[in-house]
Amino acid sequence: MKNLVVAGMMTHMCVDASVRQASDYGFRVTLLADACATRAQKWGEETVPARQVHLAFLAALSGAYARVLDTDTYLENP
Repeated sequence: MKNLVVAGMMTHMCVDASVRQASDYGFRVTLLADACATRAQKWGEETVPARQVHLAFLAALSGAYARVLDTDTYLENP
């Protein structure tokens, strides 16, 4: 099994799609939570803050698709 470490923009778009597809292709994925970012999302009159969008996507990816860690933790034990 090959390993893949993911960092980048935007958590709710490219990061999410890349992690899910890499997992589907059999990669063991590590997602660096503090090396990704996103922006606020708007639905109707509601705005979801960027931090909440980011955390929701990390939670959805954690476990089933990726090991989600902060960068320092990953560097201590890749």
